Amino acid sequence: MATKRILLWYRNDLRLHDHQPLTQALKQGASIIPLYCFDDRQFDRTPFGFPKTGAFRAQFLLESITDLQHSWQTRGSDLLIRRGLPEVIIPELVERLGITDVYYYQEVTAEENAVSTTLTAALKAINVNSQSFWGQTLYHLQDLPFGLPNIPELFTKFRKDVERDSQIRPALPTPANLPPLPADVDRGSIPSLADLGLAAPPVDSRGVLAYQGGETAGIARLDEYIWQRDRLRIYKETRNEMLGADYSSKFSAWLALGCLSPSYINAQVEKYEDERVENDSTYWLIFELLWRDYFRFICAKHGTKIFKRSGLQGVDLDWKQDWTRFDLWREGKTGFPLVDANMRELAATGYMSNRGRQNVASFLTKNLGIDWRMGAEWFESLLIDYDVCSNWGNWNYTAGVGNDARGFRFFNIIKQSNDYDREGKYVKHWLPELEGIPAAKVHEPGKLLPVEQERFGVKIGVDYPQPVVDLFKSARSNEVIYNLAFNISNSSSDRPVPKRRSK
Repeated sequence: MATKRILLWYRNDLRLHDHQPLTQALKQGASIIPLYCFDDRQFDRTPFGFPKTGAFRAQFLLESITDLQHSWQTRGSDLLIRRGLPEVIIPELVERLGITDVYYYQEVTAEENAVSTTLTAALKAINVNSQSFWGQTLYHLQDLPFGLPNIPELFTKFRKDVERDSQIRPALPTPANLPPLPADVDRGSIPSLADLGLAAPPVDSRGVLAYQGGETAGIARLDEYIWQRDRLRIYKETRNEMLGADYSSKFSAWLALGCLSPSYINAQVEKYEDERVENDSTYWLIFELLWRDYFRFICAKHGTKIFKRSGLQGVDLDWKQDWTRFDLWREGKTGFPLVDANMRELAATGYMSNRGRQNVASFLTKNLGIDWRMGAEWFESLLIDYDVCSNWGNWNYTAGVGNDARGFRFFNIIKQSNDYDREGKYVKHWLPELEGIPAAKVHEPGKLLPVEQERFGVKIGVDYPQPVVDLFKSARSNEVIYNLAFNISNSSSDRPVPKRRSK
């Protein structure tokens, strides 16, 4: 019987460890040809006109591909690089190289599914088998206590049912050696940022972490955070902070491209619990991975609804597309230091804390009343750890149109500032023009008297902007719009009208 020749199509699974398609191909003794294809559609524009993959994400991707290629080379093989449409390039490779099977990890959202569906049909037409695998979540789809159509709409029920009735599969080992590529195969070359139509991202020394893409860097970060710096034991207490490298794990960027697998992280947490300590913090890291799972399963269940203006709830809110105010928001010029500092951090580094994301998203939707999809696309363009399901799921949730939304809830930016940045260190870090203002006044500079402005060396309206809206009046106005939309939406259903619960 002839040896199988398997093409391994890499997508968002840029690693060797815990890789089921690779493991299965090796068990079959197959000749393996790994491929990464730079799809030009991923470097196009979003519907609102932003670069779909901005410079931060693109650089992290290029670093991750470079690291993956090196990992294959050091194990006796190599990684093929191509640029173009995978559904065109792969069938051509298959016929030229005598490929018998194509293995790849399954995605769940529309654009990615359209590519794999077209590819599968093209391969079937030339009698080549294709096999997809599930592998982006902590819990495997087949191991859930319910089918995909019955995924609970509330996260808490999902979590409790899964924790009670499902098991996490162990992480698969990293292969020591890999079968060599045929000598006559053109390897191709990794494009540069310029080749992709992008300039190099800014380098800002104020960033919380010097991100480096790739499996090697991801594993090193995990080792540093959990084992060397022993930060896992206090993760729950520090995860809402915003300044510094180690208040949270920062694993999200490597998870987003599959440089780290959730199962590998879980295995390290379990090892830590056995060897050092098991507490609320060690559980909470897994809890956050469960949120990530939940958004992916919800995307798989509901399809394109998560991208629509009306969201998963199908609520037709009268969102504004006010570009003037949107630009103030994305440039960090709203006059609310917590919002502005986070948006400037994002622009300078491609990263923002989870606490920051919740606050700036709430401000855009609940105070400015601006179309949440504009914010979601801006995050998509800039975030180094962009994950389609988590990003759009969280924006649905914050905008109040998600499946687990609980009525009109907005973040009191001033209270959040005092709760999570009491001394003003974070906002002063990113807004140096506010450096001279004392902590007690730094979160509301718009209230400074002229004599105070002179004393503190900042002129409001010149050095730093006046608040673009009144925080509470704007929230009340948008609450009226929100509740009106839900009243209309509920006219043909039994769903109760939501009540306001401010945070």
